[in-house]
Amino acid sequence: MTEEQQNVSHDDELNNLELPSMAPTSLFNHFGPGLILMMTGIGTSHLITAPVAGGRFEYALLWCLPVAYIFKYYGFEMAFRFTNATGRSMLDVYSTAWKKLPVWYVLVTTIIQQAIGQAGRLIAAAAVVFYFAHEYIGIDIGGLNDNLELALYAAIIGVSSVLIILRGRYAAVEVVTKIAAGMLIVCTIGVYFVRPAPMVEFVHFFQLDAPEGSWLIIASFLGLLPTGIDVSLQASEWGKAKKAGMGKIRETLEKRGLAKAYDPFSDGEKDLSVDTLNLPDHAREYCRRWFKIGLWDFRFGHVISFILAAIFMLLAAVMMYPSEVAGNAVMGEIARIFTESVGPWAMVIFLMGALAATFSTAFNYFDGWPRVVGACCRNLFRKTAALPGTARDEIGEEHLKRWYSEYNIYRLSMLFSLIASVAIIGGLPRPVYLVLVASALAYFVAPVIFFLNLYYCLTVIPKEDKVFYPSPFAKWFGWFSVFVFTGMSLMLILQRIFGIAMFS
Repeated sequence: MTEEQQNVSHDDELNNLELPSMAPTSLFNHFGPGLILMMTGIGTSHLITAPVAGGRFEYALLWCLPVAYIFKYYGFEMAFRFTNATGRSMLDVYSTAWKKLPVWYVLVTTIIQQAIGQAGRLIAAAAVVFYFAHEYIGIDIGGLNDNLELALYAAIIGVSSVLIILRGRYAAVEVVTKIAAGMLIVCTIGVYFVRPAPMVEFVHFFQLDAPEGSWLIIASFLGLLPTGIDVSLQASEWGKAKKAGMGKIRETLEKRGLAKAYDPFSDGEKDLSVDTLNLPDHAREYCRRWFKIGLWDFRFGHVISFILAAIFMLLAAVMMYPSEVAGNAVMGEIARIFTESVGPWAMVIFLMGALAATFSTAFNYFDGWPRVVGACCRNLFRKTAALPGTARDEIGEEHLKRWYSEYNIYRLSMLFSLIASVAIIGGLPRPVYLVLVASALAYFVAPVIFFLNLYYCLTVIPKEDKVFYPSPFAKWFGWFSVFVFTGMSLMLILQRIFGIAMFS
């Protein structure tokens, strides 16, 4: 085929793209990365950290919720915006920094999170199964202490998740997420209205307070609500894997000369840019629609996540305070608030919702963190860069043979996360503390990732592109949010490590 024939073929491809329907009834079918992001966060932060806060400190820490959701909003949106504007992931542009330091930083912290962080997420799902098995089925595995029994349930959940992901790939992640989200929303909102919190207590959403002993919970809230900022990198990879919008046509644009074929070892950040004003009208409309869908997908998940976090904290404050909310049967202690106030049937509903939330969190992390590790290696090592891709139907035999291909690194990383997290659960006697530490760890890396996401959106996306370039409000409030989170990180470090009280 001549070059002219190839260009005609590519033009036909761009002009024949199927435009996604923008009808309200069709939007949910198009949703994906935003819902996955939501359900990745709705797990330990909502079902353990929020009830711990309400049970120990009643309404005092409600202010953490709007602070976390408002000031972290643009950290996540910028990742969605960048991927929709360029068709590439945030980690691709991170690799343009000096010595690729941000990519090394993400790789190291992600490997740590795959062990400690995933243990915190997996133990929450195992705790639901643990409680249900003991209270409803009467299963008591003889010869195993509580920790080893939790580790066994965690292993079953982890192995099941990994097998589903490897067999179904990205599409399986979307399907599981949508099912779990529906179950959780119906169960949680339905139970709350049986015994809602007094409206007068809502004033605590606007009153800063930090009771003695609450620093770890505050860091956990700000670190893992709606989820850790580091998950924005996973969302960027999920957006790329969805193969919709700019992510679908980037390769065609490169072949047509409308975008540069990016080389992570020689190109700069500007080489990732796509000037959508040069695209055919139909292709530009196609990308615009998928970008709007992506934003609505993310915003819907963000709002629902906030509502559910508030409900769990308010329920605990109403029905559990004062309570330490600790121990291996933490899910049982939380679940009893439904039985005591509503009836036995309500506990079953809660457990269904809790399992949906905690399972989807662990499930999504088993896919998300390995994607990030694979993307880091794709941008750090030439041999991996020569064998990119994590989708089985998009790679060749060479990718399967070489252990250093992105596909095999993705699978090996998933296996490491499974083994390491289960081992940690079996050997650590304080599961609630593990969840809180994992949450706080996510908080302390948040300012760096937030800064980079915003910075690269502003420098790579053409300013003339009114659709994809951040608005003036997004730009300035985004920088203000970076400042707020950096300041909060420093204050918590000073309070915890140096004993300097920064809160009244």
